[in-house]
Amino acid sequence: MLFLVPKKIWKTSWSDYKQMFSYHSVYLLLIIVVVAVHLLEVNIIDSFMTRLVGSNFTPTIQMIEDGVVYWFSQNWTPVLVYFFVFIYIVLYPFTLWFSLLYFLIADERKAMKTFAYALVIIYAIALPFYLFLPVTNVYIYYGSASALNTVIPGVEQFFYAATTNNNCFPSLHVAMALLVAKTVSLTNNKRFIYLAYFCAFCVICSVIYLAIHWITDVIGGILLAFAVFYLVKRFIKET
Repeated sequence: MLFLVPKKIWKTSWSDYKQMFSYHSVYLLLIIVVVAVHLLEVNIIDSFMTRLVGSNFTPTIQMIEDGVVYWFSQNWTPVLVYFFVFIYIVLYPFTLWFSLLYFLIADERKAMKTFAYALVIIYAIALPFYLFLPVTNVYIYYGSASALNTVIPGVEQFFYAATTNNNCFPSLHVAMALLVAKTVSLTNNKRFIYLAYFCAFCVICSVIYLAIHWITDVIGGILLAFAVFYLVKRFIKET
């Protein structure tokens, strides 16, 4: 926080913080609603819909891609595994949630508004795919070892409380990492901008290298993010 937050922000008075929170509260509420719906989908709805749909579309993707991503899991380098697990488990969640805190305390109104609207649209588009087009992640499909559990034993039990192993297409990690980079770029904080873009690039690499997502998932996440950015930019410009 000391590295990313400009010193002048700490001099803001409590009355100013109250006014800022009053403005941002609507957008924070939108974000909380999306998170609540996501947790509901992951922990309750997903298992029911998976049984209802009764089919998995992973073999179709595997037939197209063959074993490209799986190859990485058979040729891991320990240093890179630890690095990308750090990106996936530590740096990505930090930039995701810290960005919201930063937009709030720095009163970055355009960034917060863009983040909230884009998040709602991204999840609204992705949700039908998760419910009706289940795609299993790579290492589980091939029955290979989990890099996450190898580096941090037992972390998957915590990790899968916020996601499922068949909510892969499109990649929400990729879309959200790009969303953070896009919204942080609307600020003047160069340190945070560099970190956000570095994180977005590394997240895209990590989900492939750790054999979590298929390349199709990654492409879907990128296309989803940029399509939503275009829509939100048009919407905010018009309003």
